[in-house]
Amino acid sequence: MSDTPSSATLPERPKLSRLFRLQYEAAQEAWVLLYPEGMVQLNASAAEILRRCDGQRHFDDIVDELQTLFNVQGIRDQVAALVQEGQRRGWID
Repeated sequence: MSDTPSSATLPERPKLSRLFRLQYEAAQEAWVLLYPEGMVQLNASAAEILRRCDGQRHFDDIVDELQTLFNVQGIRDQVAALVQEGQRRGWID
């Protein structure tokens, strides 16, 4: 059995839920997700992924863009895992 995220469960064009707002917090020196009950502080790679979840970009384009940004290859599964976790937590529609 594989732990690789299934592309069938990924949104074609991931979009941040309207219940959340992504913003940079200078006091925290980090990107955060704000929601009515609180805040989630993100690490740099999670922030870069979520910044691209705008409902316009196709998932594969997000992966390509991040691979170029970070000068790496083969990160599709990690990006998919974060998007799926975001869906599970309600961050991503």
